[in-house]
Amino acid sequence: MTTSYKDLLKQREALEQQINEARRSELSSAVAQVRSLVAEYGLTAQDVFPAGKSAGKGTRSSTAGTKVAPKYRNPATGETWTGRGKAPKWIQNESREKFVI
Repeated sequence: MTTSYKDLLKQREALEQQINEARRSELSSAVAQVRSLVAEYGLTAQDVFPAGKSAGKGTRSSTAGTKVAPKYRNPATGETWTGRGKAPKWIQNESREKFVI
């Protein structure tokens, strides 16, 4: 016997309600446990969540991803290069001094 679409929607609604209730209950238990540990060991927010550290990310310098002014310019095309990363073809095997901006 197949279940109708409306019956399935009702079941989903009931399950979602049970899921939300279970989550609220477990969250309340988890928060109580964390508060107990913080009080027991005298921890501060700084101890638990140190500033400048992102969860799950590697360490990066504060300047990572910032724009850098170009240091070299191709006089033929006006194309520029910062001097970081792989050198463009127009400067490879050349003296970089003649391309300095």
